[in-house]
Amino acid sequence: MHSLIDIGLNLTEKSFAKDSNEVVDRAIQSGVGQMILTGSSVSGSEKSLTIAKQYPNILFSTAGIHPHEASEFTQDSILSLKQLAQHPEVVAIGECGLDFNRMYSSQQIQEKCFEAQLELARELDMPLFLHVRDAHERFVEIMENHSDLINKAVVHCFTGNTTEVKKYVSMGFHIGVTGWICDERRGQDLQEAVKYIPLDRLMVETDAPYLTPRTLRPKPKHGRNEPAFLPYIAGEIAKYMGVSAEDIAKHSVENTKRFFQL
Repeated sequence: MHSLIDIGLNLTEKSFAKDSNEVVDRAIQSGVGQMILTGSSVSGSEKSLTIAKQYPNILFSTAGIHPHEASEFTQDSILSLKQLAQHPEVVAIGECGLDFNRMYSSQQIQEKCFEAQLELARELDMPLFLHVRDAHERFVEIMENHSDLINKAVVHCFTGNTTEVKKYVSMGFHIGVTGWICDERRGQDLQEAVKYIPLDRLMVETDAPYLTPRTLRPKPKHGRNEPAFLPYIAGEIAKYMGVSAEDIAKHSVENTKRFFQL
């Protein structure tokens, strides 16, 4: 089995504060050889980079402002992200995008923050780590105006349906899939949609500590998701895509290394 790569891990979250080193070690022992820590704010991106530097060539990070944090966005924020992106451990701009589910920031502010990060990725010629929830149509409109960036963009934590995934694939996006696929209540659309993701566009991720696979046995203590569970998620993705777990591992690792230049 190829050593997997987790493209989305929130290691700066409070639930990892006391044992982040053990979490990384367990992941490595479980066959997850590299992990990318998600930056969701300027301060969070700084923390992710600090942790990544402790594990050369194992941990990497992104630098970005999540739509939930868009109300904090200023031009100084973009300058801070640009400075962070100079570090070799930082492999993408994001997590950025649109979230019309909870609307912690207004649509107008979200779009302004998103556009600024798209321009930064273009300026730096870096990949994009994208978030979209309940905002598919507007997200597509914006990205069609930035079509030159799409081949270097991954829709992280895709939880949508077949119509949405077909559109993203036709546009040229890579797609990141999480343990959402293991949710018998909410994951049925995704279980069907993954059949339409080409193997050369697929990436795998945990989004830990969130989205613990509901079918995982035994259930983890405190319900916390970890990158060590990625092989289980990859196996479930394989089941619904109708391919082997080895195929998922091989292609997702090749795609991830090429995309992020790991």
